[in-house]
Amino acid sequence: MKYKFESPENIAKFIKASPKSTPVKAYINGDLKKADFNNIEWYGNENFYILFGEYSIIKAFIKKYKPQIKFYRFENDRRNSTIPLLNFLEEDIRIEPGAIIRSNVKIEKYVVIMMGAVINIGAIIKEGALIDMNSVIGARGIVGKYSHIGAGAVIAGVLEPPSLIPCEVGDFVLIGANSVILEGVSIGNGAVIAAGSVVTHNVPPNTVYGGSPAKFIKNVDEQTKRKTEILKDLRF
Repeated sequence: MKYKFESPENIAKFIKASPKSTPVKAYINGDLKKADFNNIEWYGNENFYILFGEYSIIKAFIKKYKPQIKFYRFENDRRNSTIPLLNFLEEDIRIEPGAIIRSNVKIEKYVVIMMGAVINIGAIIKEGALIDMNSVIGARGIVGKYSHIGAGAVIAGVLEPPSLIPCEVGDFVLIGANSVILEGVSIGNGAVIAAGSVVTHNVPPNTVYGGSPAKFIKNVDEQTKRKTEILKDLRF
């Protein structure tokens, strides 16, 4: 079945249909030279081995060969997960350590994703956008071209209730650090959101909003443009 990840109902069906997975890495100190690894991915020799696979399969393997094993340790980062992480090795983007990006996210070229950022399923990150440290782009959220999502900011996701419209941030927008853009809000092209704001209503293009709830402060002027300039050299 083909899923449309712009639709919350389709995302829900995808999650329900996806097999639950608890992948682990196991470090084993033991004599496994005669062990039958079957389909388990493994590396090592002598008395040290590293195994990759589902927890239930690796656990059964260790139980079977327990007399030959001195010590073992599991390493894992999820339990019964249904949405894998995005394979971004071939993407023309820059991703710093610690970012978490789910599969079925659309990311265009020259995007920068900083440490600790989280991007959920169905999100769209357009060309040259910068997602700063510890910011969150929720499910189906849209970030426009060369926009900057400040550190700790939240672009609210929409999966349920499914009737809500996802957040959309326009092109060349600056969202200040620790701001929250609530469900269904649209931020117009060239707008600036002051740090720490909570945005509850749509923001027109080329305006400055701030506060909680965010209110109109002024139109973007030359001074604002200088203070919020988007630097393409930070991208590629």
